[in-house]
Amino acid sequence: MQVLVINPIVYTAETKEIVRAGSIKDTMIYDLCLAFHEQGHQVTLYAAEPYRPCCEETYPFEVRWGKCVCQKLFMPHRFPVIPEIKQYIREKRGQIDLIITSEVFSLNSLWAYRTAPKKTIIWHELAKHNAMMKRIPSKVWYRVIARLFMKDAYIIARSKAAREFISAYCRNVSDQYIDHGVNLDKFPVSTEKENYFLVCSQLIQRKRVDGIIRKFKEYLLRYDRDAKLYIAGSGDEADALAELVRRLDMDANVVFCGKLTHDELRDILPNAKALLINTEKDNSMISIVEAIACGTPVVTTDVPLNSEYIRQYELGIAKKEWDEQDLCEVSGNNSFYVENCVKYRKKLSTEYRVEQFIENFKNRPDNKT
Repeated sequence: MQVLVINPIVYTAETKEIVRAGSIKDTMIYDLCLAFHEQGHQVTLYAAEPYRPCCEETYPFEVRWGKCVCQKLFMPHRFPVIPEIKQYIREKRGQIDLIITSEVFSLNSLWAYRTAPKKTIIWHELAKHNAMMKRIPSKVWYRVIARLFMKDAYIIARSKAAREFISAYCRNVSDQYIDHGVNLDKFPVSTEKENYFLVCSQLIQRKRVDGIIRKFKEYLLRYDRDAKLYIAGSGDEADALAELVRRLDMDANVVFCGKLTHDELRDILPNAKALLINTEKDNSMISIVEAIACGTPVVTTDVPLNSEYIRQYELGIAKKEWDEQDLCEVSGNNSFYVENCVKYRKKLSTEYRVEQFIENFKNRPDNKT
């Protein structure tokens, strides 16, 4: 099959000042495209030019960097608009077999669907209205544009919550949802765990890493003074977090690793007792998928949309507010949670995601004619 993947926002940028990465090869969408390629499909990734890496790269499949227009109004880190996508699909419509485009709340997805409706799948992540401009554009889009011009678009949500949300506006939503996948070759599994926990996160306020540090301090005092906490990531809160560690006299137990590549992360993630997450605002988190793929349980708030299957399949602990007792639970019964992760990991592979997309596309209701 010839597959077009439209994913303008390649990685999360917290502000309108998008910092160009050195590579996109550590991103979820790159690994998905790579899985399509490795299964013999011809794949093209269409992404927004502001996310083009600062270093020249070569890829085994085609990557097109589309120019964003009206960037002051349609900011690329939130609502990138790439008009050339419409023309590209028109020109290639006879050759393209499948289009996977990100989000219903997107002009690019609207153009893809209206140009090639029978070939388009909208892969939808949001489970609530976009907070941009007091949610007004989002509400107008879903209540008017989606209901009038995208109501029959075939949509696959990335979580149960996202499926419930978008079903209120569009009627052709798959019963199955497809979460982010992970390249299992990059994340080897391990059942041998060492006495440390891991945080892999941007060090910014909404991630509430300060709360993790305080909870870990209580764990040290009550249960295990020898345990360590590795913090991988960078961000505006880095200095404040380092100062908090010093103030709590935790220097011997907390290690700041800085931002790690996938190659560097896989040296420590598989052997961690658990990945710790304390976010107060997120959608589906790829770090959760990567941890479980390594056989590493996850302790998280119930904010991430993919926390649902952590509870369902007992891949760790997911609750509104976790504490040091939950760290004790996942540490004391670590082998139980690790075994569950190992059993579940194949369902997280990008290869499996490709199979799900193709099966859904072939069996979509409007293809059964």
